[in-house]
Amino acid sequence: MEIVVGLHNVTSSQRLLDFAKLAFSLNIKKLLITKVGGTAAQAGIPDVGRLALKYNKSLIILPDLKDAVELFSPSKIYLFSPYAEKEIEPGSIQENSILIFPGIENGFTKIEQSLGEHVTLRSMKIDVGPIPYASAILYCSINGIKA
Repeated sequence: MEIVVGLHNVTSSQRLLDFAKLAFSLNIKKLLITKVGGTAAQAGIPDVGRLALKYNKSLIILPDLKDAVELFSPSKIYLFSPYAEKEIEPGSIQENSILIFPGIENGFTKIEQSLGEHVTLRSMKIDVGPIPYASAILYCSINGIKA
């Protein structure tokens, strides 16, 4: 299954780097970063760019989620957040989808939620932080493990 994994609204360079390491270690070939600010834009993007080159992965940096929808025309956009009410199973993720994770603890705004399906995996309703949450979701989704 070819999926694009994204991180949206990130300001921490360490969080951005940790997310990229996670995605690349799970053999995600395309990493999408949208709405980057603060130290993530200044120091994080160059570090992640080096990682992408080192591991022969694609790094796509866009100003906003709307740009990703326009450019990729995915079959589905999943906005993963522990605050989402809708729960899905790992095996239900459609091919040619984009899986977006929030780069901040607050999750997604209502406007951002309207761009895709705001979801969480069953049993993943506790906020453990963006990187551990993404780690569990991606591992379960890629391997089809029921949460």
